[in-house]
Amino acid sequence: MGNAALRDIAVIEEIPFSAVEGVVAVDAHNWLYRYLTTTVKWTASETYTTPDGTEVANLIGIVQGLPKFFENDVVPVMVFDGGPSELKEEEIESRREQRRSYEEQLEVAREEGDEVAVARLESRTQRLTPTIQETSRELLRLLDVPVVEAPAEGEAQAAHMVRRGDADYVGSEDYDALLFGAPLTLRQLTSKGDPELMDLDATLAKHDLTLEQLIDAAILIGTDFNPGVNGIGPKTALSAIEEHGDIWGVLEARGEHVEYADRVRQLFRDPNVTDDYAFDTDLDPDLSAAREYVVDEWGVDAGEVERGFERIEESVAQTGLDRWT
Repeated sequence: MGNAALRDIAVIEEIPFSAVEGVVAVDAHNWLYRYLTTTVKWTASETYTTPDGTEVANLIGIVQGLPKFFENDVVPVMVFDGGPSELKEEEIESRREQRRSYEEQLEVAREEGDEVAVARLESRTQRLTPTIQETSRELLRLLDVPVVEAPAEGEAQAAHMVRRGDADYVGSEDYDALLFGAPLTLRQLTSKGDPELMDLDATLAKHDLTLEQLIDAAILIGTDFNPGVNGIGPKTALSAIEEHGDIWGVLEARGEHVEYADRVRQLFRDPNVTDDYAFDTDLDPDLSAAREYVVDEWGVDAGEVERGFERIEESVAQTGLDRWT
């Protein structure tokens, strides 16, 4: 998800987690999906599957992923997607078709007893089911992690929250956070090492661009909401915008057309976001209730989550809850 080609344009540097302070507005679907697929790939399915066949690998992912925030004095606020833009329907359908292809390959791998291929393909066929959505929100509530419901793209809402000063960073793997105007974005929050910091102002300054011109360049390359112009990559897009000023000048000069370019442009420049949210950064997780919910109510193997709960407990106990104030 997101325009990976933007990495060639963005100013990104690795920073120690100890340098991160404050509140991170996390693109929850993006964060959850990465932990979900990793958990499914490397964990035996019986540890997160209920007797009736319901899979809740997300609960393991959440318990294993949250300690990184707690241990580094960082408050995560999980921002969940609302309804997708109709402009994204083609991208969504493409992902569905890819998932169906993986599901067919998965059946063949199971029939052949290829355990390596099964593990790989099971991770690739994951989706955020209604049960995963519901149980994720409930576990986050028990752990006192704030949740914000976006009206549309969670990434856009997170960027809006940072611009308003209600958060310090967006947390997302998608480079499109730049296009939604996220001043500072933390990437690799689901990785073992330190995060990457993506800086919007530094990116614009490096290429002598306005945000609007960066959006135009991205549309020429291609986004989740539109295919790009054939033959235009990051370097070509930047030089073309420099020469012609905006996307309309580039398209006219090249005799090209991008369907719905004006609507995609507007979606990034004026996304559907809300100011109707509130959250407390003084966190007080109910670990006993969270353990009971994950292990007793949903039957997740206690051994898969105990270390995660211990890390959260140790982190909170280390300096007391005042650290979250």
